[in-house]
Amino acid sequence: MPTAPDRLLWIDNAAVDSVRSARFETRNPATDEVLARVAEADAEDVHRAVESARAAAPAWAGLTGVQRGRILARGATAVRDHRDELAMLECLDGGKPIAETPEADVDSAADCLEYFAGQAGSLQGDYQSVDGGFFYTRPEPLGVCAGIGAWNYPLQIAAWKAAPALAAGNTLVFKPAELTPLSALRLAEILADAGLPPGVFNVVQGAADTGRALTRHPGVAKVSLTGEVGTGRAVMADAAESLKAVTMELGGKSPLIVFDDADLDNAVSGALLGNFYTQGEICTNGTRVYVHEGILEPFLERLLARTRRLTVGDPRDPDTDVGALISPAHRDQVLAFIRQGEQEGAQRLIGGEAVTVPGCEAGAFVSPAVFRVDDPDCVLARQEIFGPVMSVLSFREESRVIEAANDSPYGLAAGVFTRDLQRGHRVAAALAAGVVWVNHYNLTPIEMPFGGIRQSGLGRENSRHALSHYTQLKSVFVAAGDVDAPY
Repeated sequence: MPTAPDRLLWIDNAAVDSVRSARFETRNPATDEVLARVAEADAEDVHRAVESARAAAPAWAGLTGVQRGRILARGATAVRDHRDELAMLECLDGGKPIAETPEADVDSAADCLEYFAGQAGSLQGDYQSVDGGFFYTRPEPLGVCAGIGAWNYPLQIAAWKAAPALAAGNTLVFKPAELTPLSALRLAEILADAGLPPGVFNVVQGAADTGRALTRHPGVAKVSLTGEVGTGRAVMADAAESLKAVTMELGGKSPLIVFDDADLDNAVSGALLGNFYTQGEICTNGTRVYVHEGILEPFLERLLARTRRLTVGDPRDPDTDVGALISPAHRDQVLAFIRQGEQEGAQRLIGGEAVTVPGCEAGAFVSPAVFRVDDPDCVLARQEIFGPVMSVLSFREESRVIEAANDSPYGLAAGVFTRDLQRGHRVAAALAAGVVWVNHYNLTPIEMPFGGIRQSGLGRENSRHALSHYTQLKSVFVAAGDVDAPY
């Protein structure tokens, strides 16, 4: 945990103050204590960061992929060396249980850096003979890319955007979410110590105006955003002015389908992981749990028994299962959704109440909630709540549950629990989602493409497919003979 009361911008491998010396506070949502005063970037600061990245771009792109990969690999090792420090930083800044953050946040970021370190040297084009000669293609970097992160997985998202961009030869200016700005700064320091050249990865903190200055900057070639749909629309509009490339991961309201032949304990485990991990603040969460009517009662019995055993507590306590929501304002929003859902007829089976945790009396805690929902138009079954709120709906026929699952403007993720492998593949193919898990939920290995369709986003992160979103293809034709000109 940094001891300095102020955390500055990171430009050209140095901590620098913002031009106006403006500050905002980042607080521990479990205690409401101020963790740091953070420098807030304005348009002039963003310009400084972009110019630093532009200056660094030719030399970084001029390295071979293997050379860039070596530096990223050293960065991955350095992140692992700081595992405990980074895990506690994510716990304090985001309210997430310390039982989660070492693996879900730090290891995930290190795995991403390590994976793309290995992929950096494998970028290659194609060759083909054609009439009159041959052509080959060159995947080339875009230049300066902008990354805009979300507050729920700040370190992981910073790595998910930086690693493929840098592996492909781009430089990156990253804006973390203003609610969780600390780990991206620490990552920048760690990567610099590992040998990343100045200007290759810059960090500017701030709110919407800072992000807007970044997405509108003419020196930025591409924007990668993780956030909400409204923010995505605004970023696309800004990017359209200069035809910037965009990739977006915008959240969802994902379905999780449990058929009557499913392993019941595994299905309950999947529902718990898909709703209560990280306090339910996960974009892919399967918050619409469709359970076949033939197993509804035993499913609910086991689900409620295991939900009762979850401990809501101080995120620093290794025995805590559910930590604090990101802010008091977000807690109040989640509770408002719960009240509205009950007014619309949803039956509360457990939880859904503000919780006071000893030693964390000012914290934003909500107990994990399970609702029995009959009306598919209920707010709890339609809106992305981003809290520990599960809606359980029943179904009878496969075709009808697929129809219900797809009845959403989103399309990020989905889950299927069944012992019938043919049905598992069949339903996975029919679901309108970018990611489908069969007999598990919320696993995101770095080797697997990640992203959504519809209003859940554009493009893909992770896997080799991510590299295609950070490169542009150049075709080179080479003539095999003389030019036959008719003039």
